[in-house]
Amino acid sequence: MAGLFNSRFADRRDAGRQLAEALAPLAAEDPVVVALPRGGVPVALEVAGALGAPLEILAVRKLGAPHNPEYGIGAVAEDGTRVIDTEAIAVLGIDGGTLDSLIARETEELRRRVAAYRGDRPPLDLEGRTVIVVDDGVATGVTDTAALRAVRRRRPACAILAVPVCAPDSAARLREEADEVVCLTMPALLYGVGQWYRDFSQVSDEEVISALEAPRDVGA
Repeated sequence: MAGLFNSRFADRRDAGRQLAEALAPLAAEDPVVVALPRGGVPVALEVAGALGAPLEILAVRKLGAPHNPEYGIGAVAEDGTRVIDTEAIAVLGIDGGTLDSLIARETEELRRRVAAYRGDRPPLDLEGRTVIVVDDGVATGVTDTAALRAVRRRRPACAILAVPVCAPDSAARLREEADEVVCLTMPALLYGVGQWYRDFSQVSDEEVISALEAPRDVGA
């Protein structure tokens, strides 16, 4: 329905600049910015640049329902961390073999992405650091939950989720996973993250690689 939504952000880079303003006090904590590829990377690039922080990626894949891939029934992170919506699986009647196949397929895609994005470079050490996990928006929050749990396994001092837009119920659940959730806008009805961007074009692998290779005057 035309005119129903007001786009708050021009694009992901604009969202990142606005998010960076809200996160500015964290620059003093020498944080690490961890982006969820692919959509979270342009947002995180602006945040990392503004805070003078190193930029890392954490690959996470949503597990889509077999006959409706857009409907997330779980997520898996690059380190094997899994979040499974057992209620949704029961309602949809998804058996163990089907779920295992979904996990195997998305795990293979995770391997491809990590190899393409990080190459031979080891992941940054997050132990004892303030870690800011950045995504371009949160609808159900399942991938962000998996990301935060994967970050927790690397023993940071503090894990903060920072997003331009988030559904209120998802934000409430994610506050149980993160030390803090920073969100610029929290609409009562979030029909889709893309509705809050005038340009929500798909981010390519090449853009992610370029962002990770971009020179920044920061310490790892």
